[in-house]
Amino acid sequence: MAGIQSGTAVTLAELRPESPLFKEGASLRVTGKIQEYSVETAIATVVDGDSKLKIDTQHLRDLSFRTGSIFQFIGELLIHPDNEAVLQARVGRNVDGIDLNLYHQSLQLLRQFQADHIRA
Repeated sequence: MAGIQSGTAVTLAELRPESPLFKEGASLRVTGKIQEYSVETAIATVVDGDSKLKIDTQHLRDLSFRTGSIFQFIGELLIHPDNEAVLQARVGRNVDGIDLNLYHQSLQLLRQFQADHIRA
């Protein structure tokens, strides 16, 4: 039996159908601002710039989702037949105060560092 995979940090802009990250069951970590949240369906929509993603939060407890707050989620990507993606969140946390531009820069530097050390 396979264990739980760590969530690969991705930006919402990277989750396009042509991306290698856009695959059923991919374990991902995403960060974005809550644009809307439905208590009835437990679906949150997060945005980052022009990109958005639906997050299924039904397995999360003791979190208060407020429109405009920034959250980070780790979970598995579910892709519907119409190529609409939903992240089935298993972990969520409020990261209000994070500088998303700086976060994106650090993500790029981390990837560059990892690529350099994989080749070495």
